[in-house]
Amino acid sequence: QCNPNPCHNDGVCEVVDDDDFRCSCPPPYKGKTCQKVRNICKKANCVHGECTVTLTPPYYECKCKEPYQPPNCKVASSCNPSPCLNGGTCRKGVTLSSFWCDCPANYTGNLCQVGPDDCYEENGENYRGNVSETVEGLECLPWNAYFILSEAVDLSEYNILKELEHNNLCRCEKIRQAENLCGISEPTEPNEETTEEPTLIPDEDFATCGQLQTKRVAARIYRGMKAEPGAYPWQVSLQVRPKGTDIDFGHYCGGILIRSCWVLTAAHCINNDTDKQVVLGVTSLKKFSPDVQVIDVVEAITHEDYRETPGALYNDVALLRLKGSEGRCANETETVRTACLPTETFPDKTECTISGWGATEKAYISNHLLYAPVLLLSQKRCMEEKVYGNRLDGSMLCAGNMKGGVDSCQGDSGGPLVCEKDGTHYVYGVVSWGDSCGKRNKPGIYARVTTFLDWIDSKLSAS
Repeated sequence: QCNPNPCHNDGVCEVVDDDDFRCSCPPPYKGKTCQKVRNICKKANCVHGECTVTLTPPYYECKCKEPYQPPNCKVASSCNPSPCLNGGTCRKGVTLSSFWCDCPANYTGNLCQVGPDDCYEENGENYRGNVSETVEGLECLPWNAYFILSEAVDLSEYNILKELEHNNLCRCEKIRQAENLCGISEPTEPNEETTEEPTLIPDEDFATCGQLQTKRVAARIYRGMKAEPGAYPWQVSLQVRPKGTDIDFGHYCGGILIRSCWVLTAAHCINNDTDKQVVLGVTSLKKFSPDVQVIDVVEAITHEDYRETPGALYNDVALLRLKGSEGRCANETETVRTACLPTETFPDKTECTISGWGATEKAYISNHLLYAPVLLLSQKRCMEEKVYGNRLDGSMLCAGNMKGGVDSCQGDSGGPLVCEKDGTHYVYGVVSWGDSCGKRNKPGIYARVTTFLDWIDSKLSAS
């Protein structure tokens, strides 16, 4: 039974009887033939990173997201040192831990790691370059992340821990279990935008809130599917550039149109050193249709009690006042509409929807608007010690999936969590923060809009 050795990963075979054998598996392996990996990450606390499996004690380590530092990925200092490669310039973002890389000509990627000669041939099987992002622009997980290895049926198909340890580069050869995590081909943009002129509704303010054109409603599909034009007409792209410059604006956060001249977003998205504009009626950030409306932001109002701590963001809401005339800024069209402010609470386990281009301080954007359903979770459960403990307060709610998954990664910071009742859509949460994406017992945290209704009303009334 032990000749040849059926045990993978240097397991030692022992004959039990004429018809059976036993494999003694070295850590971190387990299984009948040492083909799986143990859950050695159960006790790891990689706050802003991924737990990865190693071949030396203690058989795991935290792979930190930039700019967080090991061993526990808790401390961050954006741009010091600079994570940008190939001469890229590190630019600080709106929070202490956010940044982006301004890449030199011919270099791309989150860290400017992809050069002009970094291409693949044919089906990419022999690709050995530096691309580490999905076709939607999201950073790939390390190949030895427990999140990936735990899903593998049989690790013997590919010797990840020895060949690909410590990197997250795109590879296709023999990596069947993970091939969907890191595509390397450039996506083709769907031609879904209308070429017709926008149909304006002549009323001085929007006729209704929270309503969709019936023909535009798309089925809800899990795992961040692409949205059709008009499916989320209140969705806003908040775009910024350094104050006083003439460089192109870039998508930075999401937002929700709640009045013709007002957008609700997250306080942590506000940076006084940037010029701001909002883009409405857009699904593809690469290709604007005639329906798209681009409007300057003339004032950003952050909640007076907004507070950022290493573990949470409190009272994380802000309002953007748009440039207009005679009280009119955005025009109501089939693809530009307001979401309603909630008039009552929604019960736990209500299925709501998040949407956005995936821009958070730990992830990078998709070119196409994405959406995913999430469940409202009870405050009591989210305040359990293994979830978020006492970091939560009444200004927050949590929604998502306690089992983990990618759904919580599909929204933007500042973007909408919208719940529907009787055909009307209410903005119930503003995407705020969370401990990484897709982790077990770490659903997304949202600013609870019902807590801020009086504050919103006071700011709108004052202006």
